[in-house]
Amino acid sequence: MKWTPGSWRNFPIKQQPTYQDQELLKKVEEVLSSYPPLIFAGEARNLKEKLAKAGRGEAFLLQGGDCAESFSDFDAKSIKNLFKLMLQMNMILMYSTGKPVLKIGRIAGQFAKPRSSDFEEVDGVKLPSYRGDIINGMEFTEEARVPNPYNMLKAYNQSAATLNLLRAFSRGGLADLNRVHQWNLDFIKDNPLGKRYDELSTKIDHSMKFMAACGLNSDTMPQLHQTTMYTSHEALLLNYEEALTRQDAETGDWYDCSAHMLWIGDRTRDLTEAHIEYFRGIQNPIGCKVGPSMEEDELIELIDALNPDNEEGRLNLIVRMGASEIKKYFPKLLKRVRDEGRNVVWSCDPMHGNVEKSSSGFKTRDFDNILSEVEQFFAIHKEMGTVAAGIHLEMTGNDVTECTGSTSCAITAEGLASRYHTQCDPRLNASQALELSFMLSDTIAGTDK
Repeated sequence: MKWTPGSWRNFPIKQQPTYQDQELLKKVEEVLSSYPPLIFAGEARNLKEKLAKAGRGEAFLLQGGDCAESFSDFDAKSIKNLFKLMLQMNMILMYSTGKPVLKIGRIAGQFAKPRSSDFEEVDGVKLPSYRGDIINGMEFTEEARVPNPYNMLKAYNQSAATLNLLRAFSRGGLADLNRVHQWNLDFIKDNPLGKRYDELSTKIDHSMKFMAACGLNSDTMPQLHQTTMYTSHEALLLNYEEALTRQDAETGDWYDCSAHMLWIGDRTRDLTEAHIEYFRGIQNPIGCKVGPSMEEDELIELIDALNPDNEEGRLNLIVRMGASEIKKYFPKLLKRVRDEGRNVVWSCDPMHGNVEKSSSGFKTRDFDNILSEVEQFFAIHKEMGTVAAGIHLEMTGNDVTECTGSTSCAITAEGLASRYHTQCDPRLNASQALELSFMLSDTIAGTDK
């Protein structure tokens, strides 16, 4: 079948809302189709080139951000905190690896979430599941849970404002390497990790002074003053994605202009269904989650469907097995892809396979399990002689209490209730994410020996 931005509608589809008013849905899609693109094709091509470098081991991929963005929690401080956290992690990883770090945020579009069930039941009341703010409301009321097409317009507007602020931060001086000390978030300044980061910042300050003495400074080298942070999200709601799909005037290719990179979740990667059909036609760099249910033949078929030209940087396989499962399932998949000569970018999502319910009743993730999956991922790649390109995290720059463990903040099951603010799944807070970065840098140094 010939691909078009809407050809996915001829295929079965999972994880979609049922809109009651189809005429209203159509009108909203038409309005959204008339809006300016959020990103441009040239930016997506640049990202693809950088992902190709990460796939060859010439750069490191850092992808992270919210589990699900929220209309109600939208504010400049949260965006700035995530940006500063990404800069800190970037600096730690770049200093330890000696490679450029490619920063991709789960931001400016991460509004839709897959659910394990179509319905939720509380005290005998059964309502449709919350599927993210782009679809319905989180409040457990019949009115809030009705899918609302207008939410797509609100998601677009919030994404546009977020992108505008990110570009301002990236180009307006906040990313200047002379300001590395200022990136430290207030609530981690006094803990051991904040002090360790300050020690690293001091080393960078000395290097900057040496370079300035040689005539190399922020005024003469934009690389020292500016950075780039790309955007990404799970392209779950295809009505929204189709409406923002544009044909590039320069190449004639089609791009999803809602984000620089999009990915397919582990629940929607069926080869005969709508998400694969949509993704095969857009030319953005794309990702696909790879869970323990993935079979070897299925993975090769999926790679060939999404990257038929075996293009470097086109396809990021995001491994999410769980700390107890990755050693059992991942090596055979990695070996098969390596032996078949497929060009892919391998990254590790240590979050989604490690969800558990705490004794206090909260859904959480344990830091030790997250770290264990990361360490195993890099060790397996070293054993196979392949490239572990990067990491994919659900995290926030805010001081939340959603994941247990870590030495930096030692959150217990009982302490989760203190600041448990997530819209959906538990996120690493800034202290935990920073601690993981330092431990990851130690892991990379060990695997490079």
